[in-house]
Amino acid sequence: MTGRPATTVSAVIDSVEKTPESLGIGGRAAARWAPWAMRAALVVALAVTAAFPHWSQFEGKGMAFRAPFYALSMAAVPVVWRLRGARPPYPWLVDVLVVAPFLADTLGNVFGFYRDYAVTDDVLHVLNWVLLMGGVTVALRRTPISRLNAWALGYGIGGLAIIWWETAEFLVQEAGTAGLQLTYGDTIGDLLLSSTGGAVGALLAVRFAGREQQP
Repeated sequence: MTGRPATTVSAVIDSVEKTPESLGIGGRAAARWAPWAMRAALVVALAVTAAFPHWSQFEGKGMAFRAPFYALSMAAVPVVWRLRGARPPYPWLVDVLVVAPFLADTLGNVFGFYRDYAVTDDVLHVLNWVLLMGGVTVALRRTPISRLNAWALGYGIGGLAIIWWETAEFLVQEAGTAGLQLTYGDTIGDLLLSSTGGAVGALLAVRFAGREQQP
């Protein structure tokens, strides 16, 4: 009985990634439309930031610098999937997990959560890296590498991602964007929170996402 919950979760994730048809009509609809719904929401959120840059919640956030980069997240999984031969099934769960952090960050700005609640930055640094590295590691589980190597790669990629993210924020600040108010303590905290979130996301992925059978 002790192993049943983990086994059940793993079986559900496996069925979602491998054969969304097995989830029934509702499951097929979710598999088909979830990535598009995420994209539509992100496009609308980015459009709001572009249309109303004078809103107080966007002040000093460098949204003009973020928007093109965030938009690229929508192409990441489809492009990599096609470059790898477009072998079915399409990794829709990976797609959703990769786009979700950029949507969450944009919505956090649109609705003023970053402005009104100081804890938002810390929460999303953890949560977004859980999602992002969870998606990356689920993708890695589609390859022949072991669980340990998939976790290590997911953790490492997450660590590199937050280093480059903090570097990009510093460059945006140096380019003249006021309001970021980056400090040494803030940067170290973000590095720790995001890298930890990445480790957790990668761990959840290798724990519950089984390897796809190779054709």
